[in-house]
Amino acid sequence: MSLLDELTERGLFEECTDRAGLEDLFAKAAPVSAYAGYDPTQSSLHVGNLVPTIMLKRLQLAGHRPIIVVGGATGMIGDPSGRSTERNQLDDATLATNVAGVHEQLSRLLDFNTSPTGAVMTNNAEWTRGISFLEFLRDVGKYLTVNYMTSKTSVKTRLEGDNGISYTEFSYMLLQAFDFVELAKTHDCRLQVGGSDQYGNITAGIELQRKQGGRQLFGLVAPLLLDSTGQKMGKTSTGERIWLDPERTTPFAFYQYWLNRTDEEAPRLLKMFSLDPLVRIAELLKEHEADHSKRVAQKELARAMTAWVHGAASIATIENSSGEMFGGDITKLSDAQLADMAGTVPTTDVPRAELEAGIALVDLLVRTELEPSKGKARTTIEQGGLSLNNVVVKDVAKKVTLADLLTESRLVLRKGKKSYRIVHVV
Repeated sequence: MSLLDELTERGLFEECTDRAGLEDLFAKAAPVSAYAGYDPTQSSLHVGNLVPTIMLKRLQLAGHRPIIVVGGATGMIGDPSGRSTERNQLDDATLATNVAGVHEQLSRLLDFNTSPTGAVMTNNAEWTRGISFLEFLRDVGKYLTVNYMTSKTSVKTRLEGDNGISYTEFSYMLLQAFDFVELAKTHDCRLQVGGSDQYGNITAGIELQRKQGGRQLFGLVAPLLLDSTGQKMGKTSTGERIWLDPERTTPFAFYQYWLNRTDEEAPRLLKMFSLDPLVRIAELLKEHEADHSKRVAQKELARAMTAWVHGAASIATIENSSGEMFGGDITKLSDAQLADMAGTVPTTDVPRAELEAGIALVDLLVRTELEPSKGKARTTIEQGGLSLNNVVVKDVAKKVTLADLLTESRLVLRKGKKSYRIVHVV
């Protein structure tokens, strides 16, 4: 199986500028240098950024060299692709912080070493900021016509929308094209990869190189990461984005996000992101299809993604905590473990003074949004549907006090089998 055939089988191939030419390039002895760009609009990458990253990872595993371009220059402008409104402009201090955060995360996802396949980290501010506006227009702008640029989906969509597109964001395509040509000169980079929304920007770089008389460049894009409803993946049901930074999305919450994928989503995502051979994945998926209740694909997906992003050492702790919270003995959980679950299990802060005085259990159910009203809360308690720290409570007159804490500062409420709330004393 060729590399492009494997990427296709894994769901990482949507379009390529010249498949036969790229197959021939990969067949040569020397490693092919391929790049993906990451604009540092935040100090952390998110789940959506993992598509170009896994493409680079697979290229590296196949004997090629990944090049990371952190957009210290383009990040100041913002890519109009996939957006209906203009991005907020970043100041230099914020941009520097974001670049450092993105740099640190990517250094854990790819292998950076001195070998011919060792990943390289660059910043397009290095070759962009020293060029004057007139020089850029003369050396780059004259090669791509306005007709060519407005034909691209990322620009056309904005032109047809209510908000239009500023000259600043319209120029983004030229800057990314310049990046590709510059990398071809300085790093012998022949390939750019990304999500399908980047195809227009990638082909602009290839066209610029052609117009300037350089050797052929290639583009390869993967499908966007979409859920079963067709929406972009990377957010929880409440709209909270899933970040790679453990301070913004805890490893426990990150693991749970992948564990909660549907039976239809999990096999597709496992083939896309797992570093295991396709033969082993096929065996796992046979087991998955035989009995969906075992959630084989979801568990393997959660392990694979969490190990890649947060390290394999985190898996045992997460699964131990997860098992005890969701169907196990929560009385074994520590205060720190419950704190780590706050990113997944809704948590309500309660002042210590209120628990010292005692809070009616009925009121606490409404306060934590386990029930919408006191009436429904009473019914749930009377019918034995409410547990406090894994113990069923049927006393509607009960008051919750500091004596009910499970750990130093937390207690756990559960309605039915799956609706949990953590109460944190502050």
